[in-house]
Amino acid sequence: MCEVRLNSFNLFRCSSAQTGEQDPTILFHPQLASRKKPMNYRHAYHAGNHADVLKHVVLARAIGHLARKDKPFRVIDAHAGIGLYSLESEQAGKTLEWRDGLGRLYDEAGGRLVLDDEAAETLLSPWRDMVEAVNSRGQGLAWYPGSPELSVLLTRPDDRLVFNELHPEDFETLAGLYEREKRVRVTQTEATIAVKANLPPPERRGIVLIDPPFEKRDDDTRALAMLEQGYKRFATGCFMLWYPVTGDGLSRRLVEAARQSGLKRMLQVELMVRPATMHGGLAGSGLIIVNPPWPLAEELPGLMPALSERLRQGEASWTVDWLAGE
Repeated sequence: MCEVRLNSFNLFRCSSAQTGEQDPTILFHPQLASRKKPMNYRHAYHAGNHADVLKHVVLARAIGHLARKDKPFRVIDAHAGIGLYSLESEQAGKTLEWRDGLGRLYDEAGGRLVLDDEAAETLLSPWRDMVEAVNSRGQGLAWYPGSPELSVLLTRPDDRLVFNELHPEDFETLAGLYEREKRVRVTQTEATIAVKANLPPPERRGIVLIDPPFEKRDDDTRALAMLEQGYKRFATGCFMLWYPVTGDGLSRRLVEAARQSGLKRMLQVELMVRPATMHGGLAGSGLIIVNPPWPLAEELPGLMPALSERLRQGEASWTVDWLAGE
C-alpha cells in the first residue's frame, strides 16, 4: 500500500512504509554555495519523454530482479534531478516532450498505459504501475516519477537509496521530497565524487545509475571514466549508463569506447524512435549496462518491438546486444 502526502515542497508523492532508522543525511558541498555560473540543464523540461520511458522501464525491471533475493541492496543515482515531475509545470509545458514519450503509451479511454502486446505489457508493468501510483485514476497524466521516485516505490524497507544532484535548486527540491523517507540519503556534489564516495555499498549489492546531461564536449569521456572507476570499486554491482542518440556521433563513440574498455558482462540497450540527423535533436537513447541482473538481457527482446512501435516518430529500430561477455 502507498501513503499519499504533501511534503514541505507541496509535491504529491506515494511512498512505501517508513522504517525506524535515523533521518536521512543531507550533504551540502561547501564550494557550491558560492557557485556563480548557473547550470543550464534541468530535466523538468524533458521528464517523461521517450528516453525517460526506455531508461525507467529498464531500471524498474532491474530493481525488480534484485528484489527477488531477500538480501537488501542499494540504489545510487548520480544525477538524480528532482525525483518527481509535474507534467503541468511551466517547464513541461514549454517542450511537451512527454507527449511523445509517456503520452504515446497512454490510452485515454481506459485511463492506462498500454502496449499492443500482452507479454510486453507484463514486462512494462513494474514501471507502469508506479506511474499510475503517482497519478489519480481517471484524471489523466499529471505527474511523472523520475528515477529516484521509481526507486523509492520499487524497493523494500531494508533497501537503501542515495540520490545525488548538483544543481542547487533541484537539490533543494529533491531533499525536501525525501526529508521524511528514512531509507534515503540526498547529497549534492559532483557525480564522480558521489559515485566514488558511495562504493562499495555496505550491502555489497546494488544498482548505480549514471545519467549525465551530456552538455559538455567531454561528457562522454567523463561518463565512461565514472563507469570504469565505479566498477573497480564495486565489481559485482549493476551499473547503468544512459546516453542520448543524436546526429553528432557521440553515441557511436561512447559505445565503441565502452566495447574497448575491457569491462565484462556489458549489455547495450538502445531505442531509436526515428533516424538520427545532424540537427534533428534527440532521435533515440540507450543504456550501457554492466552486470545486468538475470534475466534482464533475455527478457528485453520481448519488450522492445512493442515499445518501439508505440514510441516511433518515423522509422524506428532497437538493439539489445552484448558489448562484452564474461
